[in-house]
Amino acid sequence: MTRFAPIALPFAALIALAACNTVEGAGRDIESAGEAVTDTAQDAQD
Repeated sequence: MTRFAPIALPFAALIALAACNTVEGAGRDIESAGEAVTDTAQDAQD
C-alpha cells in the first residue's frame, strides 16, 4: 500500500481541486439564477 501513496496522493489532490472548482461554478450559476428570479419578481411588483 505504501508504494502507491506517492502516486495516489497527487491524483487525489487533483480530484479534490477539480471538485472544488465544479462546486464553485455551480454556486455561481445558482446565484445568478436566483438574481434573475429576484429581478423578475421586482419588475412584476413595479
